[in-house]
Amino acid sequence: MPFVVLGLFGLYTLEFGVVGILPALIERFHITVSRAGQLTGLFALTVAVCGPALVLFSARLERKKVLVVSLAMFAGCSVLSASVPEFGWILVLRMIAALFHPMFYAAALATATSLFPPEQTGRAVSQAVIGTTLGLVVGVPMMSAIASAANYQAAFLFCAAVCVIAATGLFVMLPKAPKSAPLGFGEQLSILRKPAVWMNIVAVVLMFTSLFSVYGYAAEYLKRQVGLSDTHISVTLVLLGVGGVLGNLLIGKLLDSHLVKVVLIQPLALSAVYLILFGLARNWMPAMAPIAMLWGAVHACGLVASQMWLRSVSREARSFATSLYLTAANLGVVGGSFAGGWAIKTFGMRGAIGCGISFAALAIMAIVLKLAIYGVHASRAEAIAARGRKTSSRYLNQQEQY
Repeated sequence: MPFVVLGLFGLYTLEFGVVGILPALIERFHITVSRAGQLTGLFALTVAVCGPALVLFSARLERKKVLVVSLAMFAGCSVLSASVPEFGWILVLRMIAALFHPMFYAAALATATSLFPPEQTGRAVSQAVIGTTLGLVVGVPMMSAIASAANYQAAFLFCAAVCVIAATGLFVMLPKAPKSAPLGFGEQLSILRKPAVWMNIVAVVLMFTSLFSVYGYAAEYLKRQVGLSDTHISVTLVLLGVGGVLGNLLIGKLLDSHLVKVVLIQPLALSAVYLILFGLARNWMPAMAPIAMLWGAVHACGLVASQMWLRSVSREARSFATSLYLTAANLGVVGGSFAGGWAIKTFGMRGAIGCGISFAALAIMAIVLKLAIYGVHASRAEAIAARGRKTSSRYLNQQEQY
């Protein structure tokens, strides 16, 4: 489990660590803020478009090989990103790395959840996603701090080193998973016939658009709007990470029993945080510290809650459901990247806040509409039915032995 978490940390530091080094990249390659934001947007778009097909393919491969090879590719692309002379090559390398993202994530999540009983899926996901949270809210400030202390090349090499360590640990420590017949393509694709799945996908896309229309430009917002120095930006992002880890640990205890409440409250809380950031953020660290920690906690809760919201209506094909979550999440990241960039270009840095609040409101509307049609307890009923099917299957297998 520790190396799975470390691998997820490396992956999400690779994907979102560029947020922390945007100022350095803008200065080095003489590009605009919106152009730099494509580093996140195009990575996410590649995952969104290719994710489901790649997960269906990799589900038939040995899980350990998928994890190790993917991490090796992440490391290689990071090393090359530190040495290329043109910004366009960094975009190409990130798109190559993005092809391995959905395969690694699905295999990592399957490995983590296999260590917990089915009724503790929420806790399993939240613990595995600690690596994701750390990558988002600790990896980003670490990349920023390294770039400030040395240069952006050193930040890319740090990301590569993390992936190499995780790959080595998984290669040495992770036993081979027992062979089992994977679900057929038709069985997995059948969940796409469920309207509830599509409604949850829409909600996840909107939620991630809200999250990343602001977070995707966090370092630049703190620099240009709040007026923080590079050192204080790094400290603020670290505090955001501390809040994220604490929020991640808290939400794991709530998802299995209060999923609907958490999913409804999260975008409301996110909007409140954006208003606080807009109205109270100042170039004074004692004031910024609690804002950063609150922002990190709510942001991290959104990542886990969104995933559980989508999995709650697609339990019969969990690996494929993971790929759908990645597609929805990364479409939201793409949307947030471009919507936030457009809002900043049109209204200034404060436009990102209005953009985030607008999409949070749309996410609430999508969640409420789904609940109005299917009811609050639809996911719980489906979970009970799924457990009933498993029990019946075990009973029939026992009868066949006699």
